[in-house]
This record gives sequence, C-alpha cells and structure tokens, in this order.
Amino acid sequence: MKRVLAGAAVAAVLVIAVVVAIPVRTEARDYGQTGQAFPVIEPDLLATIETRLKRAEQSGELARTNEMFAKRAEAKVRRPTPVAGISPAKEARTWDFDPTVQVEHDIRDQKGNLIAAAGQRINPLDFVAIRQALVFVDGDNAEQIAWAMSRYTDLNAKIIFVKGSPIEAMTSRKRRFYFDQEGKLTSKFGIEHTPAVVRQTGRVMRVSEEVAAKGRAG
Repeated sequence: MKRVLAGAAVAAVLVIAVVVAIPVRTEARDYGQTGQAFPVIEPDLLATIETRLKRAEQSGELARTNEMFAKRAEAKVRRPTPVAGISPAKEARTWDFDPTVQVEHDIRDQKGNLIAAAGQRINPLDFVAIRQALVFVDGDNAEQIAWAMSRYTDLNAKIIFVKGSPIEAMTSRKRRFYFDQEGKLTSKFGIEHTPAVVRQTGRVMRVSEEVAAKGRAG
C-alpha cells in the first residue's frame, strides 16, 4: 500500500512539473477606448516664471522686493556682521605666527619647470615683506579707535574693525578703515581680544594683544 501511495505521489509531482513547463500562450487584445484621452502637456518653466514676474511687476511686489534687498545689502556693507568671540583685552600677551606651509604636490609652471617639490616647506616672508602692521580694534569702542589712531598712521598700519561700521568711521574721522570679514584674519592669527597688532618680525608674524591706553602717534 505504501509503495502505491509513493508512486502516486511521484506521478503527481511529475504532472505538476510538466504543467509548469508548458509555455502559456498569451494574446494581446484591443479592448477599445473606455474613456476620453488627453495629451500630456507640461507648462513651460520659463514662461511660468516670466508670467509671475510680470504679475509681480504690475502689482508693485517686484519693486518692493528689490528695494528690500537693496536696503539689506546696504546695511550689510555699512555694518558687517561682527566677528564672534572677540572681547576687549584685559592683559597683554604676545606670540609668533609662523606662515610656513608644506607643499603637498609638485608645483610647475606652464612650461613644466618645477617651482616647488612635494614636501618642500615654504615661508612667504622669504619672498615678500609686509611693511604695514595690521591693527585690529572694536569699531564700536571709541577708546580702542583713539588708541589705534594715536599710534598708527595710514602709512605704517591698516586699522581693521572686528565690529562696527568702517564706512561711518571713515566719514567721521577722515581716515581709511577695513573690516575682518567672517573673522578670517583674527582666526588665522589666533586673536581673541582687541586691540591686537600683527607685524612682521623676520620670518614670523608677531601678534600682540594690548590693553587700550592713550599714547602718541607712531
């Protein structure tokens, strides 16, 4: 009896395998149109933008937006974002900044001549001399501005604000001032307090944070 059942089971498996292996014939049929069809139309992006701009211009919105951006830009120029993390110096300190850099890859000119080899250390102060000191002050601190102006002229220093409005200061004091945009210079030299002075001393830049006090012009 067991043999009969086993044989029947094997036969059933073979039948299923044969049925699965038989290719099924498929036919494509046209069922006709069951609804209304519409072509796919995408709006032209440039035409859409132009239409919106014309509406904004007609309503006066464009003029108001332009005026708002112009005022923001002017305010940003007149009073840039203050450099974060800078406070008045309470004690003097001095350190040296070495500008030497190491070349990562060979540097060649247009003719293929080697200018600097990978791994070579180069100090820019070997090739250029920085004759003007960089004097960093808080432009909203009248005492610091007076301290810097009493010691440094336009010829021997650049007075650089970390806060305040250099344009307003130039108008009122009849002198050129600069601004440390995004704190790139103060962060490079490690300056945390003002007033601070950076000047070349041989092959290094000497950085000094000083306590503001009145003195003679330099």
